[in-house]
Amino acid sequence: MNATSQAHRLHMAVGLTGVLMLAACASVPPAPTASLQAAQRAISTAERAESGRYAPEELSEARTHLASADTAVKEQRMIMAERFADESRVEAELASAKTADVKAKAVNDEMTRSNGTLIDEMQRNSGDKP
Repeated sequence: MNATSQAHRLHMAVGLTGVLMLAACASVPPAPTASLQAAQRAISTAERAESGRYAPEELSEARTHLASADTAVKEQRMIMAERFADESRVEAELASAKTADVKAKAVNDEMTRSNGTLIDEMQRNSGDKP
């Protein structure tokens, strides 16, 4: 085998190694940082809204999905990490929405009772009784 042939094979091997290294780097997508941050923000918002009291299952599920997303990032399974982070955000948003619904219903119930009391008082003062 002559020197030119060996040099050609060496160049081919180096080139192939470079291509394989680039392919290996390209096969792992970047961490889904934006999705993870959105999930964390949604959980924080739900916590501030007292979702632990009014929607504990949903908030717990959001936390579980976020923990799974963090684990997936550590295992370099970025597609799964993004899916878990998105599920976490959705669960946290659901917890916030359920909490807002429960609180709004409580306010509505209180207003209905107050209105009933006011109507009774007005009727008593006017002398009209149903």
